[in-house]
Amino acid sequence: MIRWRKGEVAEIRREWPGAVELLVTLQGEQGARVRALAYPALVGRPEPGDVVLLNTTALAMGLGTGGYAMVVAVPDRLPPDPEGPGHLVKARYTPMQATVLGADEQDSPHHELLREADSLDGMPVVVADLHSALPAILCGLYAAFPGERPKVAYVMLDGGALPAWFSMAAARLRELDWLCGVITVGQAFGGDVEAVTTHTGLLAARRVLGADVAVVAQGPGNLGTGTRWGFSGVAAGEAVNAAAVLGGRPVAALRVSEGDKRERHIGVSHHSLTAYGRVALARATVPVPRLPGAFGERVAAQAAELAGRHDLVEVPLDGLEEALRGSPVKLSSMGRSLDEDAACFLASAAAGRLTASLLESAP
Repeated sequence: MIRWRKGEVAEIRREWPGAVELLVTLQGEQGARVRALAYPALVGRPEPGDVVLLNTTALAMGLGTGGYAMVVAVPDRLPPDPEGPGHLVKARYTPMQATVLGADEQDSPHHELLREADSLDGMPVVVADLHSALPAILCGLYAAFPGERPKVAYVMLDGGALPAWFSMAAARLRELDWLCGVITVGQAFGGDVEAVTTHTGLLAARRVLGADVAVVAQGPGNLGTGTRWGFSGVAAGEAVNAAAVLGGRPVAALRVSEGDKRERHIGVSHHSLTAYGRVALARATVPVPRLPGAFGERVAAQAAELAGRHDLVEVPLDGLEEALRGSPVKLSSMGRSLDEDAACFLASAAAGRLTASLLESAP
């Protein structure tokens, strides 16, 4: 299940908030070097010359998003014991389980604020399947606000990466105030705010961070099996339900692709049709991007399968490609760029544009 290796840190390649990327020379493998990733909050900060214990499973599997050896420990220089409050255990009952302070737990300064909280006060909640939709949604949303922007919180589900620190995009968006905070829910951890469930994560977005909008999506990476139900994006439908039951306004962003090689993801992905068409029991607003030509007709026809269950709104795309090209972080989804799969990012930006109209029309 786990491939264990030891190695010596050769160099530090780069770092961003919460993560350090290393080049590590493996022991006993003829000097082979691999990229490795360490989370200093968990294992301390490795330095050149340190011996590190690695999990190389993702490398052996050839995973794209997770294509790192993961630093499990720096055995000769362990970090100090954590101090302070916090009783939420995440990545529970695994060797890397970590204790964090949850916004909703009794020792939190926000506990009383959240204890009886039960409403999002109509806050729009944009739900997306893939993590890569996050910056595109923000580009579409902020294009409507050239001056003061609304406050947006990212609620990270645990279907992909568990540590929020893995996401360079989220870290950069946070630094630029494109996000007012990252909230990690379920087994995910490492956000500005920790919460037990998607429900308390959404309430924390509204009550603790004062967000005007929440974007809900899994972290980088996702799990799919090519079956109708066996994919981590099923949680998108559950997030629609959570937003609705708390009095939010769910906006269900479609996963669209013109560049995917798999037929089930061409046009509107079967992930969106299953999550929103079968799992989401509450009504959502579904932005349908007005894409040109036969491909646009295909997307519209596929989205129409959700009519009756949800409110479909056609969204014009004029100006959105320009907004996407101004993204402060790299746009990439399943290894494809904006130029390689423009429809993917335009569909997400359309969700942002529609959300802007909800804010503008709010009383």
